[in-house]
Amino acid sequence: MNKRWDHYLSEVMNHIRSKEAKKFVASELEFHLNEVKKEWIGKGMSETEAEEKAVSQMGSPSKLGHEMNKLHKPKVDWLLIGLLVITMGLSFLPLLTVGDGLANDYLVKKGVHVLLGIVLAVVMMFIDYRMFEKRGYWFYSIGIMLLVALIMVPNVYINGAPYLMVGPFSISSFMALPFLYLAWSSFFSNEKIKLWQHFLLFGVSLLLFLAIPNLAVTFIYVTMVFVMMWWSTIKRKTAIIISLFAGLGFISFSTLTWFTVKEYQLARLLGFLHPEKYPNNWGYMYLQLKERLASAGWFGSSAKREALPFEHTDYAFLNLTYHYGYWFAILLVVILSLFAVRILMISMSIYSKYGNLLLLGGVTLFLVQFLYNVGMILGIFPLISMSLPFISYGLMHMLFNAFIMGMVLSVFRRKDITIKRA
Repeated sequence: MNKRWDHYLSEVMNHIRSKEAKKFVASELEFHLNEVKKEWIGKGMSETEAEEKAVSQMGSPSKLGHEMNKLHKPKVDWLLIGLLVITMGLSFLPLLTVGDGLANDYLVKKGVHVLLGIVLAVVMMFIDYRMFEKRGYWFYSIGIMLLVALIMVPNVYINGAPYLMVGPFSISSFMALPFLYLAWSSFFSNEKIKLWQHFLLFGVSLLLFLAIPNLAVTFIYVTMVFVMMWWSTIKRKTAIIISLFAGLGFISFSTLTWFTVKEYQLARLLGFLHPEKYPNNWGYMYLQLKERLASAGWFGSSAKREALPFEHTDYAFLNLTYHYGYWFAILLVVILSLFAVRILMISMSIYSKYGNLLLLGGVTLFLVQFLYNVGMILGIFPLISMSLPFISYGLMHMLFNAFIMGMVLSVFRRKDITIKRA
């Protein structure tokens, strides 16, 4: 490369503010200049003459630099940030119905949770997501070690599931999901990883999830992996075959489980299917959900009722519907749906395979929580421990969903610093 070529690139770079954009533009200009240079050499010019001709064709470095700065500067998705702010604000509402003795304490803690969630989302937005692409095995190892620790040395059991207590924080298998989410985004974007390696990686992690066990987390994890698989480097025909075998395996496992199901597990299932037959035990909560939804009306119920367990956590959607009415429930569903719509819209403008997998994996993690939580409150799905993103009380769930949105913001911020070459 001659001095004029170096000087031209330097002049262009002087007008670009973002360090990330500078590296990208320099790489793209060098690529383009080399392509033009090859064309002129092919027409009989010497290498020096071809370089001079390529530079002259590029035009004014000052004008080009200003155009590149405007085109490739990092972006901020204010729409997604606006949705975050609105949703986090609404997340305080379920706590207003908690008993007077606990309301202030919960509100203060919720304020801390929201603040930490916002900080995490902003920090992740400024971190270049591409630095994680080659570190899939690191994240996988962290996720696996966390699951092993929960199996081998749990500090406490809550509802039959093991937890690790680290100071005031309780860590469950749920916290392995963000690491495995980053890991599978890397694995599925890497064409060098063989199909048998995918099976091995998935099989080991699935067995650990099943050994814990936590049905909700396992369901989220499996759904995420299969959705990402359909958009990975794996061929579509192979993905169809894997999905069919997985479906047959699930049916076989469910059939086998049915014949070995324990009495209390069968009772829980029957309580979901026929709650009116078990009003004093397994059907009680389903009847309470149905009754409170029926009495909510369009503008909520003013009648004082005995608080149900988990009204500010897993049953936050029921709480809000009962106190503020159907109109508010519909509004909340629309707002949370907009997160998914926005992420899918962003994915259409991303050319990076890794970036797309991060978006699709993230929206899957978000949607499974959202749809299942609303579905179980409406009586469509059995009751399990599943939070409503951002709305349910809890630090770890807040940080988990804030992390997902932070990754989305990171991908969006750099969407014009990665282009698809023909």
